[in-house]
Amino acid sequence: MDRAPGLSVRLKLTLSYVGFLMLAGALLLAAVWVFLLRGRSNALFVPDLSDFRRAFDPRSFGAAVFVPAAIMILVFGLVGGWILAGRMLAPLTRITEATRTAASGSLSQRIRLPGRSDEFRELADSFDTMLARLEDHVAEQQRFAANASHELRTPLAITQALLDVARNDPDGHTGELVERLHTVNTRAIDLTEALLLLGRADQRSFTRAHVDLSLLAEEAAETLLPLAEKRGITIETSGDITPAIGSPALLLQLTTNLVHNAIVHNLPGNGTVWVTTGAHPGAVVLTVENTGEELSPELVSTLVEPFRRGTERLHADHAGAGLGLAIVHSITRAHDGTLALAPRPSGGLRCTVQLPVAACHRLPPA
Repeated sequence: MDRAPGLSVRLKLTLSYVGFLMLAGALLLAAVWVFLLRGRSNALFVPDLSDFRRAFDPRSFGAAVFVPAAIMILVFGLVGGWILAGRMLAPLTRITEATRTAASGSLSQRIRLPGRSDEFRELADSFDTMLARLEDHVAEQQRFAANASHELRTPLAITQALLDVARNDPDGHTGELVERLHTVNTRAIDLTEALLLLGRADQRSFTRAHVDLSLLAEEAAETLLPLAEKRGITIETSGDITPAIGSPALLLQLTTNLVHNAIVHNLPGNGTVWVTTGAHPGAVVLTVENTGEELSPELVSTLVEPFRRGTERLHADHAGAGLGLAIVHSITRAHDGTLALAPRPSGGLRCTVQLPVAACHRLPPA
């Protein structure tokens, strides 16, 4: 924003100090002149205009006292006010330097203003916190962009290799080639759609409405039932009405991703997926658990990172793009909720999503 040039804050504070000192000095000298320097009786009197004229007459004793004192107060006020204003505004100078450094692209700069708490130090601490979050966000976006570029490059490279083979062998069978190209192209499309969904959730560009998580859980389980039956997995859903506020489409995607993840990363046969919903004071909870291989806490802590599938959990079919839990995490944050992942003692994973409850929701009559 373009602004007209003006006085610095330090100069304004200095002039304010000087003005106050001059006013105080004038009142003090006036009081001394009224009560002490007049050769009259001790009784209190009110001077008239002629008294003030005589007081400021250059030949009078009052003027001889007032003028040098006023000059001394003025000089003392200017010097002292300038020094005091500089000391008071020193923290602001450090904050300004840190802001300029951050604006140049260096987000690692911190103010770390010492001393007891006051307005400047609260501002500095808030600015340091903002820089830390911004630095983490930028680093996360850079890692995401690098991983996304790598993941998108893979299907493109496979497609190019298949087309090169077909071009060098024009008499070869095209049926298998077309099928493989279709598979690779489908994976690229799924990855692109997942990236778009992840970006939409991060930007929070959606309309909020009343949502019942229990209904979304039933819909997700019904949609993925054929995949579960194909793998020999049993899905069990339970829970009461779970009122929340958010995007029905995004929350359905969240639930579907959790259930799909629980089905794919399960036992080869006779596995189970448990989907549970519940309402608590101030929050609603969606929990998805599954049987499966034993997972280490270190591996579980990385599963919400984009494109982190975990080599132990990577399967040939339905491996996905590695964005399932990352999308769940992003959607949860966009709805001001929390996502907790924990390995089950007997194997498998427990995913718990906690969202704010819909305060104005009313349960339907029985």
